[in-house]
Amino acid sequence: MIDECLAVEFRVEDDGSPLADATRKVSVEVHALPPQLRADGNALLQFSSPRNDRLVDVLEADDRIRYLHVSETDGRYRYRCLSKQPCVVHDLINGGLIVETLRYRNGASMVFGAVVGRDVLKNVMETAGDTVGVRLERVYPLQSDAEESPSQQWDITPPQEECIRTALEMGYFSIPRECSSEDVADALGISKSAFLERLRRAEESLFHQMFA
Repeated sequence: MIDECLAVEFRVEDDGSPLADATRKVSVEVHALPPQLRADGNALLQFSSPRNDRLVDVLEADDRIRYLHVSETDGRYRYRCLSKQPCVVHDLINGGLIVETLRYRNGASMVFGAVVGRDVLKNVMETAGDTVGVRLERVYPLQSDAEESPSQQWDITPPQEECIRTALEMGYFSIPRECSSEDVADALGISKSAFLERLRRAEESLFHQMFA
């Protein structure tokens, strides 16, 4: 039997990570995938931001950052690098948090993820309590399989629903747009073209149902 799955959001202040420090020096919001801790102790970081050369300069000047690679797509910079700096997020992951995405701004980060069961949430909370600057912002149950999902209500496929939900959470529909189609595709683990096709098919289906 699978325990209740809960969505959680944590705010982390002053964790000293390279991305947090960089956004304290440069006024820009950075969207990041969960850091991947390697066997050699370095963390693989993958993130994106609006085009900002000042941010690139700050990251290149940080001696904790290695092998910084920057590319540009649709007016956004996409980054990959290794970080020698331990990250607070790793403590939360070790406590049982399933991290989905992170957003850095003004030296702080928002961590979006999930836990399976109240006992795991308690363990993550205890871990957060032992870590300076970590605060639980929000916790709410993920939709139960027993409840009717939007894909059932509106006759769209579960992958299409996932595309819309993820894009909405990441700010793809915000004005101005907070992330690119590549960012959402990366979060979903699919190609940009696959994401856009699913999104357009879902929009077509929804609009037909709403305005037929």
